[in-house]
Amino acid sequence: MGLGPMKSLVSFEIEDNIAIVAITRPEVRNAVNRETAEALADMFRRFENDDSFRVAILTGADGCFCAGADLNAVAHGNGNRVAADGDGPLGCTRMMLSKPVIAAVEGFAVAGGLELALWCDMRVAARDAVFGVYCRRFGVPLVDGGTAATRHEPCARLDSHRARGFGR
Repeated sequence: MGLGPMKSLVSFEIEDNIAIVAITRPEVRNAVNRETAEALADMFRRFENDDSFRVAILTGADGCFCAGADLNAVAHGNGNRVAADGDGPLGCTRMMLSKPVIAAVEGFAVAGGLELALWCDMRVAARDAVFGVYCRRFGVPLVDGGTAATRHEPCARLDSHRARGFGR
């Protein structure tokens, strides 16, 4: 008996010359497990290597950008890849692309989700967007450069209106 079609962890859609990459794990607030990280890296390699694409948009399914690493997977011994070389724990966050990536943020972009948004060249936040690093309250570090990039208020909730003020 077959298991049926496997659900895609990351979708890749094409609209004109725009690649739209979406994390599609809404049941866990688009948290990134090892397989999702690998899929993100593959999707962004595809984007980078295809000259017909001019820009990519990174987003999350069902109104949530990304809740960071999948801590349930970590707790069950299937954590994200953490090594000094190669792809980062969130997949694409160590890539240096030659074309721009825009984060389209709705809902939560917290912990590793914030790291993904910071990796992008530009962030567009919906009114309901929330940025934060709550994991550090519990001794869980950011692992992909986010600690250095979040020097303003590392443990505070930051809504889109306050975040806008940081860019001025």
